[in-house]
Formats: sequence, C-alpha cells, structure tokens
Amino acid sequence: MSLKKFQGTPEVQHPDSPDNPDRPGDRVVRSKGEPGGRRRSSAASPLWLVVTKWLLIGTVLVVLAFVVQKLIEQGSWVGVVIAAFVAMCVLAVYGTRHAVPLKYLLPGLLLLVALQIWPIAYTVGTSFTNLGDGHLISKQESIDSIIANSVREVPNAPRYLLSVAVKDGADPATGEAFYLLTEPSGKPLLGDKAGLADLPAASVEKAGNGRITKAAGYQILTAIQVNARKDLNEFAVPTAEGAGIKRVGLAEAFQGKANVSYDKASDTLLDSATRKTYIPRKASWVPKDGQGDTFPQGWKENVGFKNFSNVLTNETLRSGFLKIFAWNMVFAVVSVLSTFVLGMLLALLLNDARLRGRALYRSMLILPYALPIFVTALVWSSMFNQDYGLINKLLHLNIDWLGDPWAAKAAILITNLWLGFPYMFIVCTGALQSIPGDVLEAAKIDGASALRTMRSVIIPLLLVAVGPLLIASFAFNFNNFGLIFLMTGGGPFQDSNFSVGSSDLLITYAYRLAFSGVSPNYGLAATVSLFIFFIVGLMSYEGFRRTKSLEEVN
Repeated sequence: MSLKKFQGTPEVQHPDSPDNPDRPGDRVVRSKGEPGGRRRSSAASPLWLVVTKWLLIGTVLVVLAFVVQKLIEQGSWVGVVIAAFVAMCVLAVYGTRHAVPLKYLLPGLLLLVALQIWPIAYTVGTSFTNLGDGHLISKQESIDSIIANSVREVPNAPRYLLSVAVKDGADPATGEAFYLLTEPSGKPLLGDKAGLADLPAASVEKAGNGRITKAAGYQILTAIQVNARKDLNEFAVPTAEGAGIKRVGLAEAFQGKANVSYDKASDTLLDSATRKTYIPRKASWVPKDGQGDTFPQGWKENVGFKNFSNVLTNETLRSGFLKIFAWNMVFAVVSVLSTFVLGMLLALLLNDARLRGRALYRSMLILPYALPIFVTALVWSSMFNQDYGLINKLLHLNIDWLGDPWAAKAAILITNLWLGFPYMFIVCTGALQSIPGDVLEAAKIDGASALRTMRSVIIPLLLVAVGPLLIASFAFNFNNFGLIFLMTGGGPFQDSNFSVGSSDLLITYAYRLAFSGVSPNYGLAATVSLFIFFIVGLMSYEGFRRTKSLEEVN
C-alpha cells in the first residue's frame, strides 16, 4: 500500500466509541461561525421539566403580582418598583438559557438583601430620625389625625345607622374603609375619605331597623374586624363647613364638627374650643404661649447626627453606655473562655480510648445544649432565688443572687457556662478526633511529656479548627439578649435609675430605649445598635486577622 493511499484512508471508529462524534444518542451540531471542534448539544429538555419550570416561574410571578397590588393599595411605590424589579430578574434569569451562574446565585442574593442588607440599611436610616412613640407618622398625617380627633357631635344633628365595609376582594384589615350609612329618612349613603355620595337603594339590603347588611361591590366587616382596625378611631367622612361623620360604637355614626383647624400660611393649629394656637416645635405641636399640653400626635423627621451626639455627650447616656460596655466586654470574654476551657477539658477526658462508656457520658453532657435557652434561663433564675432557690438551700447561703449587682453578674456567668460548655465540648471533641495519630506518636517518641504535648501539639492544632468559632461565640455572647432578659431583665437597678441596669448588655440597653419608658425612642435605640455593630465588627475583624497565624500550624 502506498503512503499516499494510506494518508487518504479515513480511520475506522466503532459506532459507540467516545471519540466518534456521530455515535448514536449524542447528536451534535456545529454553530455557524464557530471554529472546528466547538460543538453544542441540540438535545431538548424533557417536556415535564419545561412545564415544571414555567409553572414555578408563573407561581413566583403571580405571588409578586399580588404583592405589587397590596403595595399599590398602601401607596408604597418604592416597594412596587422593587417587587417589579425582582419579577423581571426572575423572568430574565430562569426564563432563558443564559446567565447560568445567576440561576443558583439569585435566591441567595435576594435573601441576602432581604434578611441582611435591608435591615442594616433600615437601622442606619432610623438612627438619623426621631422615630419613636408619638413620632411614627408624617407631619400631614399628624395634622389630619389631630383634626379628626377633635371632631365633636353637632348638637341636635341626626344620627346615622352605620355599617363599615371594604371593597370586594380587599383585605378587611388594611383595605380602604367605607361607611354605609342610612339617614333617619331611610336614604342610603356611601361615605369615604372623599365625602358623601348617594347609594342606589336597589343595590343594598337592610335589616329590620334599616341598617345596611349587604351592598353590591362591598364586603361588610364583622364586629371583630371593625374593632381590630385602629384607623377607624380617627376616620371621619368629610362634609360641608368642616363637619364630618364619625363612628360611634359598631352600628351608629354622628355628624360632628372639628374644633381644630390648620392654617397653612402660618403653619399653625387653632383650637376653637380653647382659643389656643399650636406651633410646630421639635416635631410636635406645642402651645404658642407655652401653657398647656402638647398634642400627642407628633411626626417623624430627620434629626441628622443628634442621636449620635446624644449618646456621646449626654452625661446619663454616656456614663450608662461606658458602664454597660465594660460589663459587656467582661461578660463576652469570660463566657467564651470559661465555656471553651471546660468544654476542652471534658473533651480531652472523654477522648481517652481507655475510658469505658464514653458515648453515654457524651450524650449526657450535651443535654444542656439540647434544651431551649428560655427554659434553662427561667429554671436557673428560680434556682438563684434568695428565699426558695435551690442554690441557697443546698449550700446553706443567704445571697441575694438577683438583687445584688455583683451576685447577679456571677449568676449570669454561671448560667451561661452551663449553657455554653456543651457546644465547646462538641466542637473540641470533633477537632481532637481529627488530629492525626502519628503526630501524637512522634511527640511521644521525641520524649515530650503529656503537658508538653498538650501545650505544643494538641492546643495549636485544636485552635486551628476552634479559633474562628471562638470569635463567633464572642459575637453571640456580646449580643446575648435572651439570657439577660429572661434572668434579670438587665437589673438590678440602682439609685432609682431604671434606664441603666447593673447586668445590662448594650443590646438590652438598646431594647429598653426602644420599647420601655414613657416615650420609647427607636431612633436612639438604632444609634446604640450601630455602635454595637461597629464594636463587634472591629473586634471580629481583628480576631480573624490574628487567626491567620494559626494557618502556619498546618
């Protein structure tokens, strides 16, 4: 056979050979313009998979459309834009064959934004406001609320029979409210925030007393649904000459007139009953002459860095903050070290192969970790009771564990040691079992004592695995709200100062600022939360940076 003939003869391949590009079951086509050798599969996805995919996409889009409808009803246009953007992302990512990595990343990104980034951004925004009790609404809403609450019944004016309703399909708890009214003459009327309008008699059904029980296009609310809506207490159907129709009870409404009026030119409120003028000051309506009470309906506004300067310069807040911060650091450090040392010692003890029944002992030691923290904290709180607690009775003591500042701190640390050592025991047990046996054998051959092996071999290798977990444990204990709240509530309190407790952590202090007291201040609490965030963040960063030195152990 000549060389020329040999070179022109194609190589014979088996039909099922992996190198055969045309083997059965693997049809391929070349893309136009693609260089030789680049191929793409033309096999289509199974029909059931395509149907399932589009059903899931359709379900998500329907849910988002429902969310958009609710947001439109509430006037939250920013939320509408966000929901629409998410819907577009879902359709663009999962409805096409492109952006394959995003098909896996998009759910995580959405959850990251919803559960991490958005709460942080909202907290930062709140810290620059005066948001709190009495300052939850806008200025215009506060004016409307004050005027609505000042409505008084007009003498000798007729009363109406009333049924509260929402549009068909609307949420009874949040949908726009409508008053279905019946005049003394029997004429049906429809009242909403725009005013009164006639209601066709043919479209309604009435009870024997004339009260409307059914109306076309409307859903009558039950007594429970009406009582659950707090907005109806301030709702009034506007009528001529500043009068309005307000609800009284569940089945009647009266025609009233507002005693308070707003003058936009001077930005003041005038109470015609008391002849007092109210001016805006510190996001509240206060009497111009300084005499009398302030209206409780204030408004939310931006206060800049006022909350931050208040925390840093206010003597009461500053002294309380520094005192709490010092105890917070001691609590977190001592909790981490004590639980780690006890857990490590127990793990070393039960890691000895010569000990019988190790599985049983390990199961018993993790029982505190298996119980819910709120149950354990309440049990320990009762055991530390001075009068009938188990601790004082068994040890024949008379210590006021929860009433003395130092004793309360000791009780908290003991309880947290009981709660935390099982976690460290589990982690250290796993880390010890991962240490190669030949390393320990080499140390023994070199003549290292048990203490020397522990210090130079076991602990460094243990810290490689446990180091990052110790930092995470520190961050958790720095914000251990549940234990403090359930055991002492932040107390005991000294010198009649109920804003700063002896066992308070910064997180419980922020909680008290936000939800306790006469006028809770969410903006100030958000500011304290940001201080906590940066403190924990800086400490964690430094801790993780230092743990890099442990990598050399490997």
